[in-house]
Amino acid sequence: MRYSAAMSATRDSPPSCRIRLLPSAIVDRIAAGEVIERPAAALKELVENALDAGAGRIAVTLTDGGITRIEVTDDGAGMSAAELALAVQRHATSKLADETLVRIATLGFRGEALPSIGAAARLEITSRPAGAAEAQRIRVEGGRVSAVAPAAGPAGTRAVVADLFFATPARRKFLKSPRVEADHAEAAMRRLALAAPEVGFRLEIDGRTLFDLPGQDRAARVAALLGPEAAAALLPVTGERDGMVLTGFAAAPSVHRATGAAQVFVVNRRPVTDPVLKTALRVAYREVIMPGRHPVAALFLDLPAEAVDVNVHPAKTELRFRDAEGVRGLVIGALRTALAGGAGRAAMLAWRPPAPLAPPAPGPRFPGSGFTPAPLPVGAPATPASRGLAEAQLPLAATPAARVLAAAEPTPAHPLGAPVAQVLDTYILAVAADGALVLVDQHAAHERLTHEALRAQHLAGGVRAQPLLLPAVVELAPAEAARLLEHTGELARLGLEIEAFGAGAVLVRALPAALGAPEPAPLLRDLADELGELGETLALEARLEAVLARLACHGSIRAGRRLAAEEMATLLRQMEATPRAATCSHGRPTYLKFSRAEIERLFGRR
Repeated sequence: MRYSAAMSATRDSPPSCRIRLLPSAIVDRIAAGEVIERPAAALKELVENALDAGAGRIAVTLTDGGITRIEVTDDGAGMSAAELALAVQRHATSKLADETLVRIATLGFRGEALPSIGAAARLEITSRPAGAAEAQRIRVEGGRVSAVAPAAGPAGTRAVVADLFFATPARRKFLKSPRVEADHAEAAMRRLALAAPEVGFRLEIDGRTLFDLPGQDRAARVAALLGPEAAAALLPVTGERDGMVLTGFAAAPSVHRATGAAQVFVVNRRPVTDPVLKTALRVAYREVIMPGRHPVAALFLDLPAEAVDVNVHPAKTELRFRDAEGVRGLVIGALRTALAGGAGRAAMLAWRPPAPLAPPAPGPRFPGSGFTPAPLPVGAPATPASRGLAEAQLPLAATPAARVLAAAEPTPAHPLGAPVAQVLDTYILAVAADGALVLVDQHAAHERLTHEALRAQHLAGGVRAQPLLLPAVVELAPAEAARLLEHTGELARLGLEIEAFGAGAVLVRALPAALGAPEPAPLLRDLADELGELGETLALEARLEAVLARLACHGSIRAGRRLAAEEMATLLRQMEATPRAATCSHGRPTYLKFSRAEIERLFGRR
């Protein structure tokens, strides 16, 4: 039934429920609240306008985090008096070539920003096109527009926003402290500066210059804005699929943050916070980073304008992809390729290569190891023989070993260096060719190598099983046994062959050959717990990956196990040649590396 005035006159509906048209001033203020929810949003709109105007340099000054004052100055194409008058009118824009709203190639296309800012604050715009005799100025205060008047000013545009939300005091009360608003504004500026590295950016907040960057290439801009720790571990990311091109940089798994603040996504030069891209990034790092931590990345996706809808959110930070699954697959695949290098290789793949080193000397052959070091070429896929210890088993007999070793000379070809000692029967201490000290967690490292060996076999058709000479009977809780038996097919493809053996018992006939001879009972109990936590809603691929990780944990060298010198050296060489070997299957680091400069700082020498 159509809603009508008669319905509003019922006893349950007060007379104020009558439908009516709102005054234009109220409409403007509502629209302003949709687009300009805080100073950072107003700043973003003004800077995007400057970028669309072809600015080569943009300077921003904020007072009280932008609450009191925002000033944006650019050297882009200015506006004439007539254009200034139109610019502050709702739905006026220079950025749409037609009415289809499909091929959006600019940033501030909506035509809402300037009138919305003018409805919520005191806005003053001074602009001068190149070659014009003088500049022009217009003011808007709480929606009231003044006449355009001549003014002094250089070529380009200067926009000043003062007293944000003075016209809507109730909304102003919802703003945070100047410090919090300044943080949001700085984050917005960093995203915009990353999206347009060829443009110079300067940001000053309350008299303090946060950054002043010249126009530069993308790699230098990413390194400048993500910080020195991330810059030293950035890996190049590239990928292409069906007209979509992905480029950018992602930090090695050893560099991570408590939040996703250091993740930047740029689509067709537009900074976005799109959930499709955020999910793809999380999935790509899921196997190599600890739960609860967030990777560092700056990713740039370019695709045809008609393949993405940017008219989804008033702030234009979310998108709708025509082929969301294709985008997700492209991002995950490109990131996994970038992360597939062996341990210690991040610096070699970083955006700025290290100083040239002498040609690497041939790696020594370690007696009794059956393994000659031969690091993979940068970017080459790992061969099955280099994926893990299953293809070149370490001689793990418990032989006495000296705690301090007469190590081989480290070479540049081996980023993890040569072993010199075993500490606490758990950690391998090595020295790299550049003098860095490397500390390796032998269990975490071997766990990753075993995991990758199992993964390689699984992808090749199935994990090799080793039949037990005498099948083992494992007593479990009835629920645990039932859970395992529900997945006998999946487990068999992973080299674990089991069958029912009465109530609450499982008969184990074979174990994955790569695990050696672990105790079946602890392994099966852990697998039952793992399958219980994963549940049936998780995709089969994810369940298998989790089970592989659990199998690898049970088949790895344990902490407290003494290793001979050749065993330690073999472990380091295989880490260098194994994908994702910088972290274990649970995301913990497998090694720590301390450069000579870091050691000197610890001792106060720097």
